[in-house]
Amino acid sequence: MSSALHSTAAGVLASIPSPPVSYIDLGPLRIHFYALCIIAGIIAAALMTNHRLTKRGAEPWVVIDISILAVPLAIIGARIFHVLTHPNFYFGEGKNTWNPFEPGSVWAIWEGGIAIFGALIGGAVGAYLGCRWTGIRFWTFADALAPGLLLAQAMGRFGNWFNHELYGLPTTLPWGLEIESTNSAFPPGLPEGTLFHPTFLYEVIWNGLGVLVLLWLGRKLFFQWGRLFAIYLIWYSAGRILWESIRIDPSEIILGLRSNVWAAIIGVVVGLVILVVQTRRHPGLEPSPYRPGRGRKDLDADVQSQDNPSDFVDVSEPPAEEVAAGATATSAAPSSGDGSR
Repeated sequence: MSSALHSTAAGVLASIPSPPVSYIDLGPLRIHFYALCIIAGIIAAALMTNHRLTKRGAEPWVVIDISILAVPLAIIGARIFHVLTHPNFYFGEGKNTWNPFEPGSVWAIWEGGIAIFGALIGGAVGAYLGCRWTGIRFWTFADALAPGLLLAQAMGRFGNWFNHELYGLPTTLPWGLEIESTNSAFPPGLPEGTLFHPTFLYEVIWNGLGVLVLLWLGRKLFFQWGRLFAIYLIWYSAGRILWESIRIDPSEIILGLRSNVWAAIIGVVVGLVILVVQTRRHPGLEPSPYRPGRGRKDLDADVQSQDNPSDFVDVSEPPAEEVAAGATATSAAPSSGDGSR
């Protein structure tokens, strides 16, 4: 591995070293930093989405109920999409396709290999089901999710850095990424010490800027009914078209373009369609974050006494002095022989 510092006539310029380790072992348990980055992103997205949904009037933490379905389906969709767009990695002679106890199987998600466009498809299905369950409008949830989703993607890209993957063409720029020559994706014929475009970092910066843009646009009432999510799709996919065009890791080529470039182009088109269709269908404002006939459950809860009803209801008699003089009695107390009561 070359030194992280490279001297030039103009001075000393730094390159970006790849992390020396990508996991830690805790007894028999191996924890991959890639997974920690993904988990941290999911938590950040859930927190931001919860804040945005409650500001719209939704029940606090309803996002958890939706995430129970959306997150697992997103992970499944992400893995399926990756496997289908990289068939030579997993299928064919000499490949370990199905054995999860050997490296290289379709199940080995801990080795890396998930696709965000597959996650969007699977997550959208899960979010739709979760919204039907909780009564939240799907597009309200999508708009609330958009900035947090982009933040999660930015955080998740650091996992690619730990895995030494998804880098771009060779470069002499001072922020070039160091990749060991033994890496399976290292282009043959290049000398050891060659630097590469850190496409993971480009995407982190692009997504980070996108979060700020979406938060700013989200303050405008126009960006309801899924229109903010449409901007998310356009922003993220446009960036992916650029970064995918300089990546050199193996990928399926379809009509001269990488499969993920085509997926990103479709993402831009879908975003534009959502923006146009939802603007025509819903020119007004969302009346509520809930679907018609649904609402917050926490506001409909009945107060129940678990101990003594007198803890909640005053059943005592009023003091005698509070009875106004001359008031007409509406009932008479039974009298005894001595006149006492």
